[in-house]
Amino acid sequence: MDSTPTALQSPTPTPNAARWLILGVICLAQLTVILDNTVLNVAIPSLTEELGATTADVQWTISAYSLVQSGLLLTAGNAADRYGRKRMLAVGLALFGLASLGAALAQSPAQLIAARAGMGVGGALLVTTTLAVVMQIFDDAERPKAIGIWSSVNSLGFAAGPLIGGALLDHFWWGSLFLVNLPVAVISLVAVVTLVPESKSHSGERPDLLGALLSMIGMVGVVYAIITGPVSGWLSTQVLVSAAVGLLGLVAFALWELHVPNPMLDMHFFRNRRFIGAVSGGILVAFGMGGSIFLLTQHLQLVLGYGPLEAGLRMVPLAVTVIAINFTGLGARLMPRLGTPGMIVSGMTLLAAGLTAISLLGGHGYGGMLTGLIVMGVGVAFAMPTMANAIMSAIPPAKAGVGAGVNGTLMEFGQGLGVAVLGAVLNSRFAALLPLVAAGAGSLPAALARTRTDAERTAVQDAFASGIGTSQLVGAAAVFLGGLVAALLLRRAERSGQEAEPTGQEADPTGQEPGTSAPAPSTAPAE
Repeated sequence: MDSTPTALQSPTPTPNAARWLILGVICLAQLTVILDNTVLNVAIPSLTEELGATTADVQWTISAYSLVQSGLLLTAGNAADRYGRKRMLAVGLALFGLASLGAALAQSPAQLIAARAGMGVGGALLVTTTLAVVMQIFDDAERPKAIGIWSSVNSLGFAAGPLIGGALLDHFWWGSLFLVNLPVAVISLVAVVTLVPESKSHSGERPDLLGALLSMIGMVGVVYAIITGPVSGWLSTQVLVSAAVGLLGLVAFALWELHVPNPMLDMHFFRNRRFIGAVSGGILVAFGMGGSIFLLTQHLQLVLGYGPLEAGLRMVPLAVTVIAINFTGLGARLMPRLGTPGMIVSGMTLLAAGLTAISLLGGHGYGGMLTGLIVMGVGVAFAMPTMANAIMSAIPPAKAGVGAGVNGTLMEFGQGLGVAVLGAVLNSRFAALLPLVAAGAGSLPAALARTRTDAERTAVQDAFASGIGTSQLVGAAAVFLGGLVAALLLRRAERSGQEAEPTGQEADPTGQEPGTSAPAPSTAPAE
C-alpha cells in the first residue's frame, strides 16, 4: 500500500470525456503566450521606422511583456486557486485578446508599451491556469503524456516566433503580429467556457496581499536586472539598484511567507527533497535552453552569415524533435521504466551532450550544429515535462495554481540567467582572444567594423566563434552537474519516503488544510 500522504499526491480526477480536446485548446492559448515572447524581435526595424520608436522604446516594448508576466506568475497562480482556475483562464484570455487589439491599434511607443504590459497580465494568468487545468483533468496514468504535450508547446513557440513574425511582416504591417492573437483568444475563450470544468480551493483563506506585492517587487527587480545587464553593463547603477531591490523583495517575501498564517507560497515546500530536486533541475534546463538559443541565433547570423529567417529555420529541428517525442508519448512510456530521477538525469545528460556537440562540431558549419540540436531536443523532451510533473505532484492539489506559478517562474529565471551567464562567458572569451579589437567594441558587428583586411575579419569571427563554443561548454557542464544533483535529491526522496506534507501536517484528499471546516467538493461539475 502506498504510504504517500494524499495531500502531496497528484489529484486523480474523474476522466473528462473531452480532456484531449481541452488540452488542444489549452495548448493553443499557451502557444500564443509563448509566441509573444519572441515574435516582436523581428519587428524592431518596423517599429523604429513606422512608430518613431527609439532604442529605449523598443527595449521597453519587448521587456514590458516579460517583466509584468514574470512579476505576476505567483500571484496569478494563487488567484486561480482561490477564485477558480477556469474563471481565471477565461479572464486571462479576455485580457490577452483585448490587450493584443490595443497593441495592434497603438499609435505611439507609449501606447504599445502599455498594451504589451496588459498582455503580460493576461499571459501570467494563462501560463499558470493552463498547467493547473491539465493537472485537474488528467489522471496519474495520462498526466505525463499530457504535460509532455503542454511542455512541447514552449519549444514550438520559441522556434516558431521568428518564423511567423517574419512571414507576417513580409506581407502586412507590424500590427498584424498582434491581430493574429484575436481569433485564437476568441476561439479559446468559447471552448474554455463550454468544456473546461471549474476547480478551486475552498479553504476560506484570506488573500495574502502583502505577499503578492513583495513577490512582484522581487521578481520584477531581478528580471529587469537580468534583461538590462547585457545592454547597460552588469556594474551599471540601474542594474545594481534593480538587482538589490529585487533580491531584498524576494528575501522579504520569503520571511513574510514563513510567518503569515495563510501564505501564498508555503516556504516549507523547500524542505522537500522532491520539490528541491525538481526546482533545481528546472532552472538548469531553462538555463541551458535560454542561453544556448541566445548564443545560437548570434552564431547562425553573425558567424555563419544567415539572415534572420534563415537562422530561424535552422533552429526548427530542436522544436520538431521535442514535439515528435512528446506527441508520440515516448517519454511517458519510458517514465515507468526509468522513474523520475532516471528521466531527469537522462534528459539533462542528453541536453549537455547536445550543447557539447554544438560547441565542438558546429563552429564553422551547420552539419555539426544540426546533430547537437537534435540531441538537445531529445534531452529537453525527456527532462522538462518530467520536472514539471515532479513540481506539481510535490504540491497539494489545492495549490495547483501556485505550483504552475512556481514552474513558470523557474523558466523565467533560468532563461534569464542562461542569457546573462553564457553571454558574459562569450564576451570574456572574445575579449581575451582579441583584447585590442574587442576593447570598447561592445559587439561583434562593432568589432568587425574596426577591421581593415580579410585576415583581421576572419580572426574576429574565429574569436567570436571560439567564445560561443566556450560558452556552450560552460552551459553543458552546468546542465550535466545540475541533472546529477536533481536526480540524487529525487532518488533520496524516493528512498527515504519523504513524500510527506512539507509542513508536517496531513491534509485530506481535497487539499483542505487541517483545522478548517469541511470544504465543498474541490472540482465543480463541468459547465
